Amino acid sequence: MFELNKNFNLLDEQLAESGLEMAFDPFTAISAVASIAGGIFGATEADKQNRAAEKAYEEQKEAAEEAADLQNEYNRKVFEADKQNYYNTRKYELETAQRQWKYNQSIQDFQYLQTVKQYGQSVENTTNQLTYNALAAQQAYEQEQAALNEIYIEDAFNRQGMLVDRITNEGRAAMGQAGVSRNKALQSTLADVGRNAAIMSASLTSSVKQTNRNLRDIGMRRYNADMQARASMMLRPEKLPDLLTPTQAPERIWVEPMKVLPQAIGAPRQQSVFAPLISGLETAAPAIGKAFTPKPELKPSDSQPGF
Repeated sequence: MFELNKNFNLLDEQLAESGLEMAFDPFTAISAVASIAGGIFGATEADKQNRAAEKAYEEQKEAAEEAADLQNEYNRKVFEADKQNYYNTRKYELETAQRQWKYNQSIQDFQYLQTVKQYGQSVENTTNQLTYNALAAQQAYEQEQAALNEIYIEDAFNRQGMLVDRITNEGRAAMGQAGVSRNKALQSTLADVGRNAAIMSASLTSSVKQTNRNLRDIGMRRYNADMQARASMMLRPEKLPDLLTPTQAPERIWVEPMKVLPQAIGAPRQQSVFAPLISGLETAAPAIGKAFTPKPELKPSDSQPGF
């Protein structure tokens, strides 16, 4: 107020020197000062709000960058964990497949050995059956031969007995009646001997033929038994090829996670700090003009009537 009064005194002095006199309106001056003060306050508030907005903007940017860093760090850890889990699973699956392959291969080898043993037993059984068939056939042959030999022996004895009977009958006939009766007796004896010999020869021939038929039947039965034995024998086993060793599938192609950028934060809209000042000055200017209005100069006629 002191400076204001001083200014106004200087103004009065200048006006006095110029021959003008100013009329001062304090209320209008106060209004002008208030307008100017309001402009200054508005500029200060605008600057304060701008600073607060800029601070909040920087804090939001920093928070967005921190959140992006945290997200990128998390994505990197997840990516590394996925890779490690993949390689652990890949290794485990290969080891499991190799163990299963070894187990299956051992089972296949065991089954082959068991089949070889069964085949060996089958061969042994077949050999034994063929041996039995041969022995049985040989025994049947020997029995048939023995039976035929007995027939030969019996035939020989019968022929020898028939020869003895012939000689006896001939001696009797010779010692009997002479002449025609004796001749008839000899002829009758010879006829009996011939008839008996023919019967014996026919019987022997029939026996030999039956024996041959029996021998052929024995051979056929043996052949049939051998065929059945060989048919029941197992086929020679063949070892299966080894199982394919397990292989791994192509390795997975990894793609690094995309980097997360900070969230876009819009810059704050700055308020003009000069607008309130200019507005205050524009509002105060008319008031200042009204507060300092020059007084009209009084003429002698106006101040001293009648002179």
